[in-house]
Amino acid sequence: MLVRNILKGVAAAATAVVLPVTEVLANPTTGQPVDWQMGFQRAVTPVMEAIDSLHFYVLILITVISLFVLVLLLLEIFRFNQKRYQEPSDVTHNAVLEVLWTAVPIVILVVMAVPSFKLLYFQDTVPEQVDLDIKATAYQWYWTYEYPDEGFEFDAFKLEPEEAAETGEPYLLATDTRVVVPVGKVVRVQVTAGDVIHAWAIPALGVKMDAYPGRLNELWFQVDEPGVYYGQCSELCGQGHAFMPIAVEAMTEADYEVWLSEAHEEYAKVGGDIRVADSGLSVAK
Repeated sequence: MLVRNILKGVAAAATAVVLPVTEVLANPTTGQPVDWQMGFQRAVTPVMEAIDSLHFYVLILITVISLFVLVLLLLEIFRFNQKRYQEPSDVTHNAVLEVLWTAVPIVILVVMAVPSFKLLYFQDTVPEQVDLDIKATAYQWYWTYEYPDEGFEFDAFKLEPEEAAETGEPYLLATDTRVVVPVGKVVRVQVTAGDVIHAWAIPALGVKMDAYPGRLNELWFQVDEPGVYYGQCSELCGQGHAFMPIAVEAMTEADYEVWLSEAHEEYAKVGGDIRVADSGLSVAK
């Protein structure tokens, strides 16, 4: 009976781990975390693929080092113990060994540093050919997105729990308006803030950039697959920090053109004069 209960518990635990993984594989283009997830979200940009590769490379390297150190410790415990050696060793130093344990860590650090610097350069260097520019401005606690080449902008607020439940989207990740980009195109995002420091981050895209008031930072990405990819403000920015989600939808170029046409009608600024109270002044917009 006890064995049966243990087996049932193991099966339940395995199911709890396997099912979320199955969901991710069944819907691989949804960029959001899942319960019991281990590791990164699936990469959908060249930058995130490079980050994933470096992570795996470093993980293998530190695993080999850890196993090597474990073997040395076990050797020390079972071979060089008080039962085998009653008298302590009188060895004071070993020049060759000291050179090795100084040089080998340096070599290991260089082996880790070279691909790291290459990735940093790749991540920070925006390609010469940019297909789409977007400006993201952070406020407490929402985002304003501007498509400067298209002449429109819009705000993106988090969905309330009832709205998220109605649409089936994840609460605290979904927004009422998504940033829309075409698949396979280089997108440059200029990030700034209108009040305090924020950060624009989307794990599946491999991007994270701080937003400073009065300063423009920029990042780039190229989404390889259609889907919706979620992120959040990643810099503590006040009471509503947890309520600043980011949602980016990547769609085919044909669908993007349709969305762009609709966005022009919905978000484009209307020209004309804006009257200021009763002062008789007018401001052209």
